[in-house]
Amino acid sequence: MKSLREKLRKGKLFIISAPSGSGKTTLCQKLILGLSGKRRLVSSISTTTRKIRKGETQGEDYFFISQAQFLKKRRKGEFLEWAKVLGNFYGTPREFVHRQINCGRDVLLSIDVQGARKIKRKVSDAILIFILPPSVEELARRLNGRSTESSKEISRRLKLAKREIARAREYDYVVLNDKISKALVKLKKIIQLERRKKP
Repeated sequence: MKSLREKLRKGKLFIISAPSGSGKTTLCQKLILGLSGKRRLVSSISTTTRKIRKGETQGEDYFFISQAQFLKKRRKGEFLEWAKVLGNFYGTPREFVHRQINCGRDVLLSIDVQGARKIKRKVSDAILIFILPPSVEELARRLNGRSTESSKEISRRLKLAKREIARAREYDYVVLNDKISKALVKLKKIIQLERRKKP
């Protein structure tokens, strides 16, 4: 049986942003698995119009839809935020996030810098965390190692990464991901610290 305090407690919204290739997806997956006890951390799945990559699963990594479908959902106000990044649309399903928070579950949202700013304006107590790569050179090496984008696409992503890194100071926390295990420990500590704070 849940106590009255537990029933009344609203969940917290954690937003993680990082340049493409910073290890954000891996860290978020490990974070969800590592914090799956009594007080769950639930992953919010974004909707996107970009093509599915090798190894990704529909409904787990993203909801992959057409541009026409996305624009229809946007018109109906179904997104908490949306953005166009490198020619593709990305959006956060509004209803899912609100439902989880109102049920007392903490939500982990992995979105870009544009989206993080939009949500922070609507959800002022959202906690923003930026994942920083060791260097732009290391980022380029990781992107090339993925073999999922053309050299032109990688060049565009690196230019965007520099702009995003310049905005890291707008976040509540910045975590350097020079080693996955160390970055994961830091992220867990941030979430545990924020959970102990009273509303």
